[in-house]
Amino acid sequence: EDELHRRISVAKSKLGRKLVILGHHYQREEVIKFADFLGDSYGLSKIASEQKEADFIVFCGVHFMAEAAKILARPNQRVFHPDLTAGCPMADMAELDDVETAWIELAKITDIKKVIPIAYMNTTAELKAFCGANGGLICTSSNAQSAFDWAFARGEKIFFFPDEHLGRNTARKKGIEREKISIWNNVACHCEPEKGEAISRTQLNSEDCFAPLAMTKILLWPGFCHVHTYFTAMHVKEARKKYPDCKIIVHPECREDVVLASDENASTEGICKFVAAAPQGATIVVGTEINLVSRLVHENPDKNVVPLARSLCPNMFKISLQDICWMVESLAKGEYVNEVIVPNDVSKSARIALDRMLTV
Repeated sequence: EDELHRRISVAKSKLGRKLVILGHHYQREEVIKFADFLGDSYGLSKIASEQKEADFIVFCGVHFMAEAAKILARPNQRVFHPDLTAGCPMADMAELDDVETAWIELAKITDIKKVIPIAYMNTTAELKAFCGANGGLICTSSNAQSAFDWAFARGEKIFFFPDEHLGRNTARKKGIEREKISIWNNVACHCEPEKGEAISRTQLNSEDCFAPLAMTKILLWPGFCHVHTYFTAMHVKEARKKYPDCKIIVHPECREDVVLASDENASTEGICKFVAAAPQGATIVVGTEINLVSRLVHENPDKNVVPLARSLCPNMFKISLQDICWMVESLAKGEYVNEVIVPNDVSKSARIALDRMLTV
C-alpha cells in the first residue's frame, strides 16, 4: 500500500493540473484520499467541466457517472474510468430498447405529447438522450420535486425511470394520490394486478387498461437500487428502540415504508448536510451506503453517527488503489486506457436533457 501511495503521488505530481480525479461519496476511504473533489455524480461532473486547465478527468464511481462527466466535459477534456466493469444494476434495469418499446405502446393509447419522460441521473447516456429527444429532462434525488413541477407545466403525465422508489417518494411529497401512481411492468404478466397499481404490455392490449391509465399521473419504471432497498421498516423500528432520542435519515431510493418511518429523507449531499447541522452529542441513524456512513462517523466525532444497517455497493467497491495507480501512471506515460466515449448524437441529446435540469 505504501508503494501504491508513492507511485500514485509521483504520477499525479507529473501530470499536475492537467489531471483531475473525482471521488464519489460511496468510494472507500483509501480511494477518496487521492480525489481532488468529493461529491455526488452530477456535482462532480459539473466541477470537472469547470477545471479549465484539466485535460484528463478520472472518475472514481460507477460507469454512468463517467458518462455524465464526458457529456458535460469541455471539448478538449478526456474522461477515464478506473474499472469499466463497475456498472450500476439500477441503471441497467431500464434498457433503451425496452423504454422505446414502452413509449411506442403508450403512444397507441394516449396522447404521447402530454407524457413527459424524466430520467434519474442514475441512467445510461442513451436513456438521458432519449429524454432530451422526447421533451424530457434529467433529475437528481435532490431536485426531483422541481423536475416534476417542470414536467407538469408542460404535460399531464410523467414517465419516470429507472427508480420506482425515488419516483414514488417524490410523487408523495408533491401530494399526488396513490391511485394516480402506476407501475409499468416491462414483462407481460398473466395475473390481474391491483387496480391502478400496474400497467403491463398485456394490459395495454386490453380495454381494462384505459381506466387506470386515464387516472395515472405518474408512470413508474420498475427499477430499484439494491443498496437502498436493503433497508426495511424493521431496521427503523429496531434503531428507535436502541436509540430512543435519535434522528433517522434515509435516502429517497429506499422503499416508501422505510421513508415514512424515518424522520427525514434526502440525497447524498443532503444527508451530509443534515449530519453536519445536527447538534453536538446528537445520535443520527443513517440509511445509505456504508462507506459514506463510515466517513460521516469520522468527520463528525462530536456526534453519534450509526448506520441503519450495513449495506455496501459492490460496484463502487471495485475501484482500488491498484486501479488508480495503473490509470494515472498510464496517463503520465501518454497511454490512454479505459477512456469513456459517448457518441456525438447521444451526447448532444443527453446534454439537452441535462441543461433542462439546470433550469429547475
